[in-house]
Amino acid sequence: MNAYAMQAVWSRISSLQGERFETVSGKPFTYTVSGNSLVTDRTDFVLSAADFAKALELVPISGPGEISSLVRGSSYIWAILHDPRIRQGEW
Repeated sequence: MNAYAMQAVWSRISSLQGERFETVSGKPFTYTVSGNSLVTDRTDFVLSAADFAKALELVPISGPGEISSLVRGSSYIWAILHDPRIRQGEW
């Protein structure tokens, strides 16, 4: 995925902060974005845009286990990237 595409996806992610998302196991969460990082309401650690970019290179991904050794917060990154509002039919 090129840098332009990542910018577009990060823009979608940013625009949906505060909206409800669900992990693959159905746990609801929201998040806030600050610059190139994101924090969910279920965690206190930062998820970086760089980790989203790493995962974006592999989409579609069958589940968070496929990226757990690649990124921090794989269940959240997977859930956000595979949400229809973010995917917009692109993967």
